[in-house]
Amino acid sequence: MGAALLARFTGRHLVVVAAIGLIGLVAAVWTMSQARAIPVEAATPTPLATTAPLTSEASATPQPTIRVHVVGAVARPGVVSVPEGARVEDALAAAGGLLPQARPGELNLAQVLSDGAQILIGTGEASGEVRGDTGTSAAAGTGAAAGTPVDLNKANAEQLDGLPGVGPVTAQRILAWREAHGRFTRVDELAEVEGIGAKTLERLTPLVRV
Repeated sequence: MGAALLARFTGRHLVVVAAIGLIGLVAAVWTMSQARAIPVEAATPTPLATTAPLTSEASATPQPTIRVHVVGAVARPGVVSVPEGARVEDALAAAGGLLPQARPGELNLAQVLSDGAQILIGTGEASGEVRGDTGTSAAAGTGAAAGTPVDLNKANAEQLDGLPGVGPVTAQRILAWREAHGRFTRVDELAEVEGIGAKTLERLTPLVRV
């Protein structure tokens, strides 16, 4: 009888286990049928970096330059490159500046230079000069530049200022000497004017008359 009872319980258990399994299977099938796919957002491609446009500074045309020969009492004598439209003071700065013993005299530091000009800075009296300058030269437009000697007894301050080695201060001194002595009788009397040394007189002699 005990064996029959054990067999009956076992059969019941199997039926219950089978029922539970069937219910689980049905529930699983229903759950799967109700499941929905979750959409995945597509990744947005990162735009490629573009080359930045050239600025106006990068595309600007380089400023033209000229070459000027600086000789004499400067720190670095030689040929220097300066921007077009540069002045005497710019060329002297490019050559390292004047030495302590430099004597530029009445040299016009604001004079505009042209390509190929030569600036001479000496150590003697009134020995600053710009040579071979076809630009805004101090002597441009004067009688000396045109081939006609300047009359020391008739010239005005502007004409005298245009002579090589003669600046506005020395020009006024020449006029003062002429007024004090009445007139020049010889060209070499220019040596009596303060600021005109032997070298300056030598350069002036073929350019002036009395």
